[in-house]
Amino acid sequence: MITLHHLNNSRSQRIIWLLEELGVDYTIKHYERDAKTSLAPASLKAIHPLGKSPVITDGDQTIAESGLIIEYLIRTYGKERFLPEEGSATYWQYLYWLHYAEGSLMPLMVMSLIFNKIKTAPMPFFIKPIARGIADKVMQSYVGPNVQNNLRYIEQHLGSNSWFAGEQITGADFQLIFPLEAALNRGSQASEYPNIAAWVKRVHALPTYQTALEKGGPYDYA
Repeated sequence: MITLHHLNNSRSQRIIWLLEELGVDYTIKHYERDAKTSLAPASLKAIHPLGKSPVITDGDQTIAESGLIIEYLIRTYGKERFLPEEGSATYWQYLYWLHYAEGSLMPLMVMSLIFNKIKTAPMPFFIKPIARGIADKVMQSYVGPNVQNNLRYIEQHLGSNSWFAGEQITGADFQLIFPLEAALNRGSQASEYPNIAAWVKRVHALPTYQTALEKGGPYDYA
């Protein structure tokens, strides 16, 4: 039996969607973020030393990192679903986008979140103008332009592809749903990126995704 250690409002929501698509038996153990810090609870460290989600346990195995979890589940339970033929052009596209999501896009999304939090964080009044000025400068000169550049890149790709590796859903799509939901939720207007917005809407309309939302609990990005 697979157990998903699921943190609310986190990357683990996409793993529930994948599990629903695969039709495997699984259970969810729910964890809640700290109301003040938004951090994962210390109890997750009993499952994996880093105390992060998603993590799955399957028999004696404990597997962390979204990309590895997706690869493991597809290769173990997918029965050739969501995995293009190895060595094909589609296969390399699948691997590229699978790694791109966390290697290129998510670091920028996290930086954007951090610097925006700095601007609203409590601090002595005489520090606020300096902290906000630095945060604004970094957002305007580096983070913001790079986020936009990446979203334009994805927008162009989805203009000629139904899914990230072509015309069929692959593991890359499960990996990319979270950062693109977050991007649209954090101020990137759907009108600026209609192909991204249409792709996210297409995922949200899937019965398996709707079931995943019901099982995962409150989720701000959908």
